[in-house]
Amino acid sequence: MAGTETTPADSPTGANGTRRGVVLFAHGSRDPLWRAPIEAVETRLRLQNPDVEVRCAYLELIEPDLPTVAREMAARGVRQLSVVPMFLGTGKHAREDLPLLVHALRAEHPHLNITVQGAIGEDPRMTALMAAIASES
Repeated sequence: MAGTETTPADSPTGANGTRRGVVLFAHGSRDPLWRAPIEAVETRLRLQNPDVEVRCAYLELIEPDLPTVAREMAARGVRQLSVVPMFLGTGKHAREDLPLLVHALRAEHPHLNITVQGAIGEDPRMTALMAAIASES
């Protein structure tokens, strides 16, 4: 079981010793500047949570994709994986595409405990932050 496995001393682990990972899942774009905000979140999350493995993954147009990142994290011993949809709302990609990808990942990696958060833009804290930013203009 995941909680009974031993992990290296420098590995990102949760309170029960299970290695944890977070995937920031975004749409993707051919424009390399588009990724900068997502990668800034990745950098900040790593700094704030050095015990958690953090990666970006994209639905299309750029790499890495979600299956690749999940495989890499699983190979590194991650057993608890949280997927964070970096979308403003729960549109087709979050409502239809992501569940299909996660279903396939669960079949491929039955040892991974995969959870999917709600679209980040629908979190009340994000709504409040966006309203505060918009009111500054």
